[in-house]
Amino acid sequence: MNKIIITVVGKDTVGIIAKVCTYLAENQVNILDISQTIVQEFFNMMMIADMDKSSQPFEVISSDLEKLGEEIGVRIKCQREEIFTKMHRI
Repeated sequence: MNKIIITVVGKDTVGIIAKVCTYLAENQVNILDISQTIVQEFFNMMMIADMDKSSQPFEVISSDLEKLGEEIGVRIKCQREEIFTKMHRI
């Protein structure tokens, strides 16, 4: 499995989840787990996704998500699971 971690942070607006999920679906990226919270007016979402069936390389997905975030007014970051895990070891 080719897992990635996607984080989305920013001011809450209508359609953030829909736009991110639509992009992932269009690129055959399967969402395995998703968690989102809103604290006051701030939106925070973390996703674990599988890129095995995507025809796009990680670099394209990551760059496209970052651009999508700029368009909708949030910050979207994408990391490979192994990098995320190593960065967050105790």
